[in-house]
Amino acid sequence: MLRVSALIRVGHRGAPALAPDNTIESFDAAVATGVDMIEFDVLPGRTKPGELFVAHDYGALTRHPPLTLAAALAHFATAPFDGVRLQVDIKRKGHEVAVVEALNAAGLLSRAFISTAAHGVLARFRELAPELLLGWTVPDLPLINEIPAVGRLYRTGMPKRAAARIRSGAIDALVPHWSMVTAALVEAVGEAGGEIYTWTVDDAAQIQRLEALGVTGVISNDPRLFG
Repeated sequence: MLRVSALIRVGHRGAPALAPDNTIESFDAAVATGVDMIEFDVLPGRTKPGELFVAHDYGALTRHPPLTLAAALAHFATAPFDGVRLQVDIKRKGHEVAVVEALNAAGLLSRAFISTAAHGVLARFRELAPELLLGWTVPDLPLINEIPAVGRLYRTGMPKRAAARIRSGAIDALVPHWSMVTAALVEAVGEAGGEIYTWTVDDAAQIQRLEALGVTGVISNDPRLFG
């Protein structure tokens, strides 16, 4: 993987602290701050079959003019984004072929990093494009925040589960919420040969704590916090 700095600095949906998220303006703002990677969401449209948009949810498609995946990738292929990696966060399953085709058409497959919490999606991407780097977004269970006992078991077992998935080749990285990141998790993932990209961190002190623990990258709404 391309490593520009000790900590890989990732703009979450671009730079929402500076411009509306998942927009060309947000991506441009993120690049202007010097990020190493831009994370953005991919969502299938509801009216036109096969059309993919850059949006976190369907409500977002009504808040500002929708940006198609093709248009976003064409922008990422321009000179200002040379060397910037792309974290493509998949929100729904069943569109893996279209995403791979779009990345190939834009010449960006080698710079892409797929992440998702949707079950079965990463396995499909591994079949379609084995060279793609894959990240498992966690937590991926809705009960985590509803039943404390389930949450504790989930977090306690995550180092072993993540390491096993990395060693099996199912994933290349773990993409956990910052509250899940512990020294034990970082150590387990690192020993298995994987990486950790943690979200969404909008506090400079928290970024420093995570960097000290040894995470690979931090995802933030405000890339200016990286300094």
